[in-house]
Amino acid sequence: MPHSPSALRAIVLTSCTLIAFAANSLLTRMALGPGSIDAASFMTLRLVSGAVMLLVIMAFFRRTPMATLQSTQGKWAGALMLFLYAVTFSFSYLQLAAGTGALILFGSVQLTMILAALKQGEKPQPLEWGGLFLALLGLIYLVSPGLAAPPIVGSGLMVMAGIAWGFYSLLGRRAKEPVAYTTANFVRAVPFAIGGSLMSLS
Repeated sequence: MPHSPSALRAIVLTSCTLIAFAANSLLTRMALGPGSIDAASFMTLRLVSGAVMLLVIMAFFRRTPMATLQSTQGKWAGALMLFLYAVTFSFSYLQLAAGTGALILFGSVQLTMILAALKQGEKPQPLEWGGLFLALLGLIYLVSPGLAAPPIVGSGLMVMAGIAWGFYSLLGRRAKEPVAYTTANFVRAVPFAIGGSLMSLS
């Protein structure tokens, strides 16, 4: 049976998201690996540059007025989740390989969102149960003690990053203007990032 246009669109967008997630891990590991920048500064640079770029997009390419940033499009809860994701993600890659970190992140995000759906009364389909089982099994295998087990601190930080991103995604489901919502959260996350960087210097 041929896929409907909406189903194909969802598949394409999901695939692009997963590729972006993987590229995100590779680029972060490359940046932190040689020790050319510390994790706190890297995290701050990511959030500040993201906020600036999104503000440019809002100003020149969107019809949504800038006043939207002062509305309910962006919540401090979303900004906090974004910051927690960015800081734990960056520090975890001081210890983890890119592939290992990406797998832990993917599994943690999936587990968080499916468990949240269960709590809200949603009934997952068999494929979703299968994905939940595989994600849980993969996480247990990756962090189990052994010769090739990743560092426990780095793994724990990446799990926290996945949980934060899962909650950030759940909060974003209610956004009426996704670009405005994301922009507002990045702008609000900048003070957290700067504060985190200053704390790391002390």
